[in-house]
Amino acid sequence: MRPRATCTLKVLFFILASVCAWYSGYLLAELIPDVPLSSAADSIRSFGDRLVLTAPTPKRQKCDHWTSCPPNTYAYRLLSGGGRNKYAKICFEDKLIIGEKTGNVGRGINIAIVNYTTGKVIATQYFDMYGGDNSGPMTKFIEGAPAKSLLFMVTHDDGSSRLNDDAKKAIAALGSKEIRNMKFRSSWVFLTAKGFELPAGIQREKINHSDNAKNRYSGWPAEIQIEGCVPREAS
Repeated sequence: MRPRATCTLKVLFFILASVCAWYSGYLLAELIPDVPLSSAADSIRSFGDRLVLTAPTPKRQKCDHWTSCPPNTYAYRLLSGGGRNKYAKICFEDKLIIGEKTGNVGRGINIAIVNYTTGKVIATQYFDMYGGDNSGPMTKFIEGAPAKSLLFMVTHDDGSSRLNDDAKKAIAALGSKEIRNMKFRSSWVFLTAKGFELPAGIQREKINHSDNAKNRYSGWPAEIQIEGCVPREAS
């Protein structure tokens, strides 16, 4: 083909393509509603907002656990420490059985006794280990817990100054590994059972000592806690 003829075809093809592009633009303009550009942008934005998936609010679990306890178990959580004005807490089956709101927490060692079969609270009491000689009464309280009992113990403020050896022996006999390591204002939490054995995987005890080099509260240990699920008695 001659060069002049090739050039002519290219020009005709360009003209045809331009006409097709113009006609396509004309049709598109006729089909799209005549709305302001801002309205179109708002429509696109609102469509994007509708596509955002919102996660459902997590369901609150017993004693503020992250996950729910399995069926036929008791939920528990024990807290101690966290500064001068932070009171110890014992939660059992989503009920605060020792704490500031219940008005039955005090300086020393706080103890709650729960009937393992029914889940009912038998007794709660605190024993001041700084301002009084209460090791004897506390030992009698522990030894008086009936068989098939759950015992929960937490310190508030100081639980060691006047804690005598007999009281330590009574708590150690229930399985405590840390009672003899208690120091001034140590945070300590302990769960045990009387008359039966808890499963091996149950979180039972934790301790934290006052250490100005490590703890954020001057002279007061940081908060510690344990939580878990105790299997109910098989029926």
